[in-house]
Amino acid sequence: MITKNYSFRVKYYETDKMQYVHHSNYARYFETARIEYLREVGISYKSMEDMGVMLPVVDLKTTFKKPAKYDDFLTIKTAIKQTPDVKIIFTYKVYNQHDELLTTGESTLVFVDMQRNRPIRCPENILKTILNQ
Repeated sequence: MITKNYSFRVKYYETDKMQYVHHSNYARYFETARIEYLREVGISYKSMEDMGVMLPVVDLKTTFKKPAKYDDFLTIKTAIKQTPDVKIIFTYKVYNQHDELLTTGESTLVFVDMQRNRPIRCPENILKTILNQ
């Protein structure tokens, strides 16, 4: 699977008293990187929801290696770990402007039929779009 990059600058309000990014922000960072990854390959959350499919997170892992700090310019390298089936697993590597690996993460999401509120296999059109990248 391919890797997509999402970059941004750390804002002051995202940091703690030591000016380190507070750990709670990484879930938001990963979500934004994941949404932008899908958008870049041609899939939007809105279009999935319009098709009656949602993607709730069922597992989130984060490993902190070095702190990100206020005003750092971060790049999150996002990839899909394996071919999606009922679930889709994204991996994340967070680097600063010096290309130092700061944080790694992984999130598992499940394709869910919104009407029945039941897990489903990855819809064929979404799978094709992901695999054709």
